[in-house]
Amino acid sequence: MKLTDLISEDLVKMELTGTSKDEVMEEMADLIDQSGALNQLERFKKDLYLREKEGSTGIGFGIAIPHGKSDGVNTARVALGIKREGIEWNSMDGEKAKLIFMIAVPEKNAGQEHLKILQMLSRKLMDEVFRTELLNSQTKETTLELLGKIE
Repeated sequence: MKLTDLISEDLVKMELTGTSKDEVMEEMADLIDQSGALNQLERFKKDLYLREKEGSTGIGFGIAIPHGKSDGVNTARVALGIKREGIEWNSMDGEKAKLIFMIAVPEKNAGQEHLKILQMLSRKLMDEVFRTELLNSQTKETTLELLGKIE
């Protein structure tokens, strides 16, 4: 599995408009919904917020990976939103999140798929050069090219 199997141009937002964590979560959940991956947007959002209550998905290094395993999801998808000035996400290292990856996975096959996606992202996002390239990317095409390196 490659990340590009789960993300497409319509799931990349180069400039998030939300000014709070909740606004960004809504904005990104809407992106996933518009891609046709959801059957129940409200159910997916409820599951996202339940997961967030368990502990922040701000993993540090300017990255947040909100994720939800939900019956509201038909097809696994990943969305990427960029907030260059950062947004407060209660990250472990106190840094604001600039790269936000939202993962949507159907509840029925959540176990393996969900963990594979998280591992795939986490491994590559620990690379500072890669994170900088993503933040400096100016087009969806360039961003998708970079994301093609994640497998």
